[in-house]
Amino acid sequence: MTTRDPVQAGETAPDFSLPAVHREGNVSLGDYRGKSPVLVAIFRGLWCPFCRRGIAQLSAVSDKLRAAGVETLAVVATEADNARLYFKYRPSKMSIVADPACSTHRAFGLPSPPITDELVQAFMASKINPTGELPEPMNAFDAANKLDEMDGHTHNEADVRDHDKQATQLKGQFLLDRDGIVRWANIECGGEGLPGFGKFPTDADFLAAVRTLA
Repeated sequence: MTTRDPVQAGETAPDFSLPAVHREGNVSLGDYRGKSPVLVAIFRGLWCPFCRRGIAQLSAVSDKLRAAGVETLAVVATEADNARLYFKYRPSKMSIVADPACSTHRAFGLPSPPITDELVQAFMASKINPTGELPEPMNAFDAANKLDEMDGHTHNEADVRDHDKQATQLKGQFLLDRDGIVRWANIECGGEGLPGFGKFPTDADFLAAVRTLA
């Protein structure tokens, strides 16, 4: 569970230093301070098919963001070795760090509500098709299983551990200026409630946010 509200535009982003997935050593948010704006996207683990799609989409748009002067940093909530194995076969164009403890999620105030009977019932009642790939809207559990099936993705031991810790963890994206001030933020389910679960901003959304830095 989080202990603070989500970080909003106008606030200074909390710094962090986490193991890099794409190279040796750590990446710190402070590495970008005074050098470049950065889009920080915080995901659940790789067990989550919605996050896997968001990561792929963000990697694809990262060249456009870089051309606009903005770097991209993805935080993935899994062990570094698990992430390195995954991205060995699915190379990414952006920097990625591993945060299995979800410390960044808590620091940025991303909600992780406790699992209750009421929450499970609400998830079951809410029908979603966030990427438009499903044959029809489904509850979040069936939607995730169907996307895993479509991907041919079988959960490994790390996926199972991550899922057990992160089942209700929400994701978010934060655009920081070169001084580390948040200029734009998007929190999963922040506007729509549970019907927004699994959704991810479009490329146009990100590029429109970047234009506000000018």
